[in-house]
Amino acid sequence: MIATITPAPIRKTVQVTASADRAFTFFTARMGRWWPHAHTLLGAPQEDVVIEPRSGGRWYERGVDGSEYDWGRVLAWEPPDRIVLAWQLDADWRYHPDLITEVEVRFVALGAEATRVELEHRRLENYGARAAEARERLDSPEAWTGTLDRYAEIASREA
Repeated sequence: MIATITPAPIRKTVQVTASADRAFTFFTARMGRWWPHAHTLLGAPQEDVVIEPRSGGRWYERGVDGSEYDWGRVLAWEPPDRIVLAWQLDADWRYHPDLITEVEVRFVALGAEATRVELEHRRLENYGARAAEARERLDSPEAWTGTLDRYAEIASREA
């Protein structure tokens, strides 16, 4: 029997100077404010990134021209504690409705005005033969590491 190696989930943690409620709201309702605009799949410049605030809601980006591009959907909506998103972008950054990896974000209160934000991107084995490549790209400074750092920096100022 041949053993299959499952790629480890990507785990990132940042601290935000904001209550858990404000950190959650800034992450979900203001994603377009902190998401790097260069990380777009649209032909037009990115105007916003939208997470519809409910289980089953869409997760997508909108261009300045009104065009939209799906990234996934909301699997769990539990404000202000956690959100689980289906990331449905393949290894070439194209939306694929049958592909699901999961991004879980937890908001852990560290007092009234501080929150630890824990992100886990898992089920990377669903990328199949390209799982190791996809994990490496998603775990790079240009992907989750830099994006979550950007969130923490902006949220600490604005949330």
